[in-house]
Amino acid sequence: MLARCRARSIRTVHFERPLAFAPTNSAAPSEPQTRRDAPENGGAEAVLFPGAGPTRSDGSCIDSTRASCSGALRVSAKSRRLREGKQVHARVVKSGLCGFLSLQNQVLDVYVKCGQHCDARTLFDEIPTKNVVTWNTLICGAAAHGADSGLFSDLVVYFRRMLMESVNPDFLTFNGFLRACIESDDIHLGRQLHCFITKYGVGMNCFVGNGLISLYGKCGQVEEARWAFDEVAYRDSAVWNTMLSCYASTFSAEKAFGFFNLMQLAGVKGDEFTFSSLLSCCATSGRGRLVEQIHGLVIRLSFDADTLVSSALVDAYGKNGRIDNARKAFDMMPFKNVVSWTTIIVGYGRVANGTMATKLLQEMLQKDFSPDELTLASVLSSCSNTSSSSEIMQIHAHTIKRGFESFLSVLNALINAYSRCAHMDSASKCFSSVDEPDLVTWSTIIRGYGFHGLAKEATGNFEKMLSRGIWPDKIAFLGVISACAHAGMVSEGLHYFDLMINTYWLVPDVEQYASLIDLAARAGLLDEAYDLLTKLPELRADMLGAFIGACKVYGNEKLAHEAAAMLLSMEPDETANYSLASNVYASEGRWTDVARIRKKMRDNSCDNKVAGCSWIHLSGRVQAFVSCDKSLPQAFEVYALLRTLLRQLKEDSDFQFCC
Repeated sequence: MLARCRARSIRTVHFERPLAFAPTNSAAPSEPQTRRDAPENGGAEAVLFPGAGPTRSDGSCIDSTRASCSGALRVSAKSRRLREGKQVHARVVKSGLCGFLSLQNQVLDVYVKCGQHCDARTLFDEIPTKNVVTWNTLICGAAAHGADSGLFSDLVVYFRRMLMESVNPDFLTFNGFLRACIESDDIHLGRQLHCFITKYGVGMNCFVGNGLISLYGKCGQVEEARWAFDEVAYRDSAVWNTMLSCYASTFSAEKAFGFFNLMQLAGVKGDEFTFSSLLSCCATSGRGRLVEQIHGLVIRLSFDADTLVSSALVDAYGKNGRIDNARKAFDMMPFKNVVSWTTIIVGYGRVANGTMATKLLQEMLQKDFSPDELTLASVLSSCSNTSSSSEIMQIHAHTIKRGFESFLSVLNALINAYSRCAHMDSASKCFSSVDEPDLVTWSTIIRGYGFHGLAKEATGNFEKMLSRGIWPDKIAFLGVISACAHAGMVSEGLHYFDLMINTYWLVPDVEQYASLIDLAARAGLLDEAYDLLTKLPELRADMLGAFIGACKVYGNEKLAHEAAAMLLSMEPDETANYSLASNVYASEGRWTDVARIRKKMRDNSCDNKVAGCSWIHLSGRVQAFVSCDKSLPQAFEVYALLRTLLRQLKEDSDFQFCC
């Protein structure tokens, strides 16, 4: 119906300041139009405002026009249609209905929800008499638009004015103000408001209490959230779920399940939001058994058909490494949405199964679901764990086709995927297409160049990043120091390590120290590297492994033996450590020590050495295989061909020997 407003019979009104209503003494309706003045197009104005046509000159015309304007303003505010809202505003002024405060509040709601904050402020200040609805419209609207709105910074001022004008706030006022505190992450202002709410005597209201719990929970103050929860007299399911989500946000599974038991004792059975919060608590490694128990409870209470709960189940199973259970839960979902598809794709990406993630993306497209940028970034991340560049190119083409090439998360995933597959030219082109690279973008391309030994390109991009005023973090420094280590650029690597500590005031983690040790060891500074190893508060096995390798290269047997002994004492159950120590002794011809290490490995039940794995991309699939592998369906034909080739090679070598 509002679309008829665009007919030529109604003139579009564009307001300039002031936006004040007409004087209230002009509320008397003008004389009815005659048929001669009716619009020739059938009366678009009469369609939008049924009571605006020729009627009796009594109060029925005013009531009808008022009702029509009220409905049109409600629709304009809900659908964020500023142009139609201005047209209805003009009709209100023209009809002399400015004296009705309810219409004034609705016009204000249109401007607030449409983001016209300057006009809303002007209109608000010129309303002569304001009630609590007027104040709530402004406060709640500003809070809903977040800290970027023009009214957000003046919320405290408007709240004080509201109290000075003796307008009593209600629970909507407090909830709007609490939402503003959440949006601005201002826990200090939230505590002050909590004190006022307590003195005002509405802290026991479930709506206000729910807002307080949400404020403290989202600011990380779970204990204070629990205090606010205990103050609420009547607790509905929303209050219980909000408190449970506070525990879930901190991954406190024990407290969350204890609270869930308390919830059941209080007679609240829970809903889909309850079980989604419980499952999010279990979305960490090592809680797979707990997820299975919740799954059984969900089935018993018939929540397994809920898309929200089922998606949370898939996510919890995936994050616990139980991808088969995640796939079963996904296949049993009666209704799937984009979130469900994205969750299972992310799960396969987490276990580095890029082939299945790509296959699921194809199925998703076949079922007319449109993937979002998160889905595409997840698939690209999973494909980066294999050497399949053809799948990455297909997904890249799809991102361009769908118009996602401008999303920074997708571009970062593309740079990372191409870098891991050794397609640095494609990664560089994707990086060049980014208009404003962020820290993640720079760190990804620097790490890619460094991983493939392109140290000059890595350090050059790092210097460009600094010149553009981007403050590096530890990950960025890790990438450039690792690049210097791989290229043997000792002085440059030490320069960046010193820059990280003394200029950017970053405390190195174990990863940065590992890169520094690798840098020194590769350059032959074994004594310095070993001295740094012994001073680290936390020592990792990969550091010792890299150091032993460097000792073998430079022939430092003493340090190699000491590092091997430290490695075996650190991880006595790892087969790779025994193999590394055995190789150290074998390179020196110390076969007695080799036999001793081998015997110790068998005594510790560590003789199950993991076979090396290779893969080949053939006919759109990545086929992995190990030594003596017969899992391939065509294994018999493969080994028959291999025997034929070996026999042919032997015959050719015998023929050459005879010649």
